[in-house]
Formats: sequence, C-alpha cells, structure tokens
Amino acid sequence: MSIDPYAWIEPSLTTIHRADWYRFEQTISSLPGAIVQLEGRTVINFASNDYLGLAGDRSLIAAAIFATEKYGTGSTGSRLLSGHRQLHRELEKAIASLKQTEAALVFSSGYMANLGAIASVVGKRDLILCDRYNHSSLKNGAILSGATILDYEHCHIADLENQLKQHREKYRRCLIITDTVFSMDGDLCPLPKILDLAEHFHCMVLVDEAHATGVLGKNGAGCVEHFNCTDRQLIQIGTLSKALGSLGGYVAGSSTLIDFLRNRAPTWIYTTGLSPADTAAALEAIKIVQQEPERRFQLWQNIETLKLLIAQELPNIKLLPSESAILCLQLKDAATALAAGIKLKEAGIFAPAIRPPTVPTSRIRISVMATHQTEQLEKLVTALKNL
Repeated sequence: MSIDPYAWIEPSLTTIHRADWYRFEQTISSLPGAIVQLEGRTVINFASNDYLGLAGDRSLIAAAIFATEKYGTGSTGSRLLSGHRQLHRELEKAIASLKQTEAALVFSSGYMANLGAIASVVGKRDLILCDRYNHSSLKNGAILSGATILDYEHCHIADLENQLKQHREKYRRCLIITDTVFSMDGDLCPLPKILDLAEHFHCMVLVDEAHATGVLGKNGAGCVEHFNCTDRQLIQIGTLSKALGSLGGYVAGSSTLIDFLRNRAPTWIYTTGLSPADTAAALEAIKIVQQEPERRFQLWQNIETLKLLIAQELPNIKLLPSESAILCLQLKDAATALAAGIKLKEAGIFAPAIRPPTVPTSRIRISVMATHQTEQLEKLVTALKNL
C-alpha cells in the first residue's frame, strides 16, 4: 500500500480551523486610503500601515509611471549584474540623508533586509539577544545566521543585562536585535538603555524601524531620531512599504557596514533589484516626508484625537500601551477577536482581528492614518461602543 507523503496537510489545516487561526485574503478593489472598497463594501480603513496616506498619492503614482516608461517594469537582474539603475543610488542617498547615516543599501523587501543583514554580521561563533516580541523577519534572520539565540523579556532591560552578564563573554560577537515600534502592540523599545548596555558589553545593535520611519522623530527619520540617538553606532533596518507607500527595504549605517553588506548579504546579492517604479515612488515619498512635515503632524493629531475619544467614550476599554500610530484592543480569545472584526466590518470599519501565532493574545489592531477625518475616528469609536 502506498502512503501519500502529503496526507498530513489536510489534518493540519483542520487543526488550524479548530483553533480559529485560519487566515484568508480580503480583496481591496480601490486605491489605498482612509476609505477603501473591501469585498464590494465601502469601509473606513483602520487596517493599513500607510500612515501618511502616500500609497495612493498622485505624486508617487506619477513618479512610478515616469520611471516605468523610462526604465521598464523590472530591473531584470541582481544589482551586481544587470539590475542596477541610477535611481537605486539616488534612493540610497536619500535614505541615508533621512536617517542621518553615512550610507544605505536598498533591498527588495524589509524582510529580506533583516535576513541578509543579520546573517551577514554574525555566525556560528556568535550570540544574538532578541526581544521576545520581535517581528518574524528578525527572528528568522537570527535562525539563518546560525548564531546562538537567546530571547529576553519584552522591553525588559534588567533581563537583557542579566543575560549579557551570564553569556556575553562566551562568544566572539554579540548582536542585540529589536523592533523600535512593535507592530502588533504599538509600544517603543527602550533604545537609549539598550545602546548603553551594548556599549558596556561590546555588542552590536540592530533595530527594525519599519513602523517608525516617516512617523517618529523631528524629521520623520524614526525612533532612533525620536530618542536623539542618531550619533550612536548601530544598524538600522526599515521598509519602504509602510509610511513611505512603496515596496522594498533598506539597511542604513556606516559606509563600512554598507560596503560589507554589498559584498556579503545573500538576500541582496542573489535577488533581482527593486523595480524602477517602486524605487521612484519611494524616492518621491522621502521628499514628501522631508518637505511636508504637516502630514506627520496631522497623523499625530489624529492619534491623540482617537485616544481622547476612546478615553471619553470607552473608559473601560482595554487598550495596550502605545506610543505610535498602532492602537490595539486586547480580547480574551481568537473567536472573540474574529467576531469583533466581523461586526466592525458590518458597521463600515475595517480593523481586522490579529490572532496567535502572530501575537501571544488575540486583539483588534487599529492603525491611524494622517488622512483620517475626525468624523471617521468618531465612527470607529461608535462602532467599538456597539460591540
């Protein structure tokens, strides 16, 4: 009797269904924005990472069209072979200028940037200390490196210090990795204290600024700028796909680091360069971030308005602590979160359920955008009250 080697897949899917962890796509059929067409329904969009509302901005669209007409739809190869365009270098210079670093390197995604950077700077003789709530790309980059990985309690400096005292001297190099804004909670890492520990124990620090770039800091450079740490040595990762409204990722840091990654990062060397359209759109977005700070100011005004409305209208609601554009309503289990997401959609609100294993506890995740109007924030609060 032959045994089907794929027979395990269907029972595994059944288990996922039973746990209310099953995932599926929801189709948006309009331009990105504060209001979108979702599965044939007009809804207010609180599910997007498009914090500044740039993904549907006409200037980004025009830049992408112009670059496509000039350079074509694809880069056609690795940046080291046929895939490099002057646009890529211009974008890298713009990122370095925004982040106040010597240089930057653009990857095809933020996930690829994390995998490539982490796997390049540490190896089997080294130690990685990883915040327990870090993004999947940071965790998988750590695994890919082959280094010894130790988790420390979320944003817990005392635990991080204790682990450094116990383990640092056993390893050649040590890398501390953390998100700056935690994407499923909205809180910030204690970056200055992490950097102080890193200096004391001779560690490198790599931070993921995915949800901070364009949002935090005096000039929108991110959490590093927000904490006045731009003069300190560290490795900064980020994405072009959230507040910058395009696609791709980057590493920003010293010119020596970037030159090293250009020669050693496998996810940069062995993949096709970012498309001309995405590159040009990201370049235009950085110009807007630098030239139109009022977008960021409006975003923060909306964040504070929503927090105030929730405090006034829903005093008993359990929001996770947040210092970003991400607000999370914690719920008791996955089934409750799914039901809440469905009821919100019926009320014209798109704020999806986030469930394990993505997060340790189920929740409704709300993302605030600069393009939300006050009445849309009020409608969200009314819908939450009706839950």
